[in-house]
Amino acid sequence: MEHPTYYSKRASLTFNISEFEVPPMQDLLVIGRKAPIGPEAVKRMAEVLSPEQFSIIRLDHPKVEAVLLKKNLLEMVDQKALTGIILEEISQFVNDSMVLRGKINISISIQREVELS
Repeated sequence: MEHPTYYSKRASLTFNISEFEVPPMQDLLVIGRKAPIGPEAVKRMAEVLSPEQFSIIRLDHPKVEAVLLKKNLLEMVDQKALTGIILEEISQFVNDSMVLRGKINISISIQREVELS
């Protein structure tokens, strides 16, 4: 007894649309050691698109060669602390050929106590 053969090809598409941003990076770019664009090219691109708003920070990391960060973030949080947190959070999924962009929100919480009279 022969079984009928069913054959089909299907494709599923998913896409997200967001506003084009200039510059095309947000607060952070993580540049892998074998990424198609290196830290110097990223730095030049950032300077052309957004002069004096970003700093390139070279790192001693097996997968990540450098990060590009908005300077105003570095005015709020210590560079070593911020890059340490970034590496800690991305190390599990980044590879050395990636260039990742990210957004960092810093909120400041202040609490004070005063003597009651």
